[in-house]
Amino acid sequence: MKLLVTGGAGFIGSAFIRLLLAEDSAVQIVNLDALTYAGNLENLESVSADSRYKLAHVDLRNAEAVSQTVEEAAPDAIVHFAAESHVDRSILSPKPVIDTNFVGTFHLLEAAKKAGVKRFVHVSTDEVYGSIDEPNEADESAPLRASSPYSASKAGSDMLALSYWTTYKMPVLVTRASNNYGPYQFPEKLIPLMIANALEDKPLPVYGDGMQIRDWLYVDDHCRAIRAVLERGKAGEIYNVGGSKDLPNIDVVHKILAATGKTESLIRYVQDRPGHDRRYAITSEKLMTETGWAPQMEFEQGLAETIRWYQENSAWVERVRSGAYRQYYESNYAERMAADSD
Repeated sequence: MKLLVTGGAGFIGSAFIRLLLAEDSAVQIVNLDALTYAGNLENLESVSADSRYKLAHVDLRNAEAVSQTVEEAAPDAIVHFAAESHVDRSILSPKPVIDTNFVGTFHLLEAAKKAGVKRFVHVSTDEVYGSIDEPNEADESAPLRASSPYSASKAGSDMLALSYWTTYKMPVLVTRASNNYGPYQFPEKLIPLMIANALEDKPLPVYGDGMQIRDWLYVDDHCRAIRAVLERGKAGEIYNVGGSKDLPNIDVVHKILAATGKTESLIRYVQDRPGHDRRYAITSEKLMTETGWAPQMEFEQGLAETIRWYQENSAWVERVRSGAYRQYYESNYAERMAADSD
């Protein structure tokens, strides 16, 4: 299979590329990525020399470049991860989020339609459902109640993608996943931020009372779910992907402190985020019934492995936080891409 992956240098996209190249000897992957602050090619160092993998440094906001890349790649399928995904950044500066997540998705859909792509998996988030009161869980028919510019941009791009199935019969599928965690996650999200700060004895900032509830999904389980949808999902359908592990944020913080041998004196309660959803909760029953997928990683084991990875890769964290990882791109990819274009 020839596959085009967008945002493949990001946390989830890079995990997906590593998994597919390891498990499918016949797959060929083009990674379309703008290499913004959270796109780190070090995440793909283990596959960078694989002849089945190629990087296309392209911004989704550039319609012409997107169309040309899709045409040249001629993929059988597209898996669309690329997004500005940090809620706080979307609140402070909404325009880049709308431009990339909604307009960029439009550019990609148009290019895929023109190229006759046979499968288009649009990767989204459970945040589009908004806060869910206990004990309810959102299934795929739940109303969309986005609370932030980020979740609104994803809800809009979900509906736009699905409209291409309804109107043009382009085989679009949408996945909506709960909070991911695991190695290589940019240290601005809850788990990697708390791990990195705890290891450096820095304060751990916790929004509000810390009782916001999230469902935690190990990144490799998410990637296997996307592969299941790609291979066995039904066109025009939405699939929720959850980890079946609901925890208040403060409980996750306590677990990280215990595992790293740090004291709770590092916790700093800070002013809550505007419009902060209290509880996310989804059911993955449809995905499990139709594809046979189920999460494999227990949260405690996944958290322990994630903490171990950050302990062993402190230099990675330092480079990511400083932006020095861009030197990796300059030294390892820029010359190669220039040569390929000659």
